Amino acid sequence: MKTSIKLLGLLSLSIIFISLSCKNNQDKNKSSTNNIIVNTNQETKGKITLLSPSEFKEKSKDHQIIDVRTPMEFKEGYIEGAKNMNLKGDDFTKEISSLDKDKPVYIYCKSGHRSGIAAKKMIELGFKEVYDLQGGILNWKQNNNKVKN
Repeated sequence: MKTSIKLLGLLSLSIIFISLSCKNNQDKNKSSTNNIIVNTNQETKGKITLLSPSEFKEKSKDHQIIDVRTPMEFKEGYIEGAKNMNLKGDDFTKEISSLDKDKPVYIYCKSGHRSGIAAKKMIELGFKEVYDLQGGILNWKQNNNKVKN
């Protein structure tokens, strides 16, 4: 009897844990602005903000939009107005240094990993505001947003 109660309790906890895990991954398009403050030293302070596809679409108009994927990935489709600056390329630091550090920069990659790395690098280089597309261009397309070829 005691074993049955323990197993029932363990099963209940497992179900609760799994349901909470699944809920966190639902609908990445909901307003999901997350701020990450990066302090590289006492003088330099920048902010990285994760944006849902709808927020990215609304806020990135008429701003610096950077696609940090490879040139081949970029040719497969990109967000209108984006410039390709390959994170894995030899000239990445030089290319992003040519951008205006005092103006907001909107970045994305395929799934969000590379743009996260790029965002941190940009803050280290003195950029004030970096906005990162949560889930990358895959999430952008999943939410029925258009890409250019």
